[in-house]
Amino acid sequence: MGASSKRPADGAMTLAEMKEFAGFASATQRYIRRSLDVGLEREDAMLRWSRDAIETASIRAQARIYDRLEELRAIVPDDSGLDAIEMFMPPLIAVTAFDLGQGRLTTFSAYRFLYERLIGAEVRPWLPGAFCAAAALPHLHPDLRRKLLQSISEAAATASGWSNRQPSFFPAWVEKVDTGAALSN
Repeated sequence: MGASSKRPADGAMTLAEMKEFAGFASATQRYIRRSLDVGLEREDAMLRWSRDAIETASIRAQARIYDRLEELRAIVPDDSGLDAIEMFMPPLIAVTAFDLGQGRLTTFSAYRFLYERLIGAEVRPWLPGAFCAAAALPHLHPDLRRKLLQSISEAAATASGWSNRQPSFFPAWVEKVDTGAALSN
């Protein structure tokens, strides 16, 4: 099969990723874009996303926690790699616990969307376990714990296999367009 025969499927998958992102609450979308800027070092996250002292402190803390991402990317076990679980899962759960504690990733699908981009498609088999472990930790309010744990579907929790297709849509900051000025031109 040539590259051209794959393009429509790739386009359909990218569109599906865009639709999934569009379905998240605006606060979740903002947090995902900010997190990708911090975790992938795409933009100056402090300059782009900080609106006040609390958000500045949150971004600084996130940058410190996200220092672990490079190591996590290097040690993702294959889906049966239980021998590597001790090195991989504790830092993944710790980073996940931070993100869930921010209160902006309120569903498994939003968490999965972000972490597939932060770490890569190979992390998919490990996300349900890390999510459930972090969502059950006592630092979260009981109502948030309940909401998070109820958001993971049985299919996601019990999947027998995972796609190794890398995500293709990485949402980023988009400047607002003055539609009045654009229409008068």
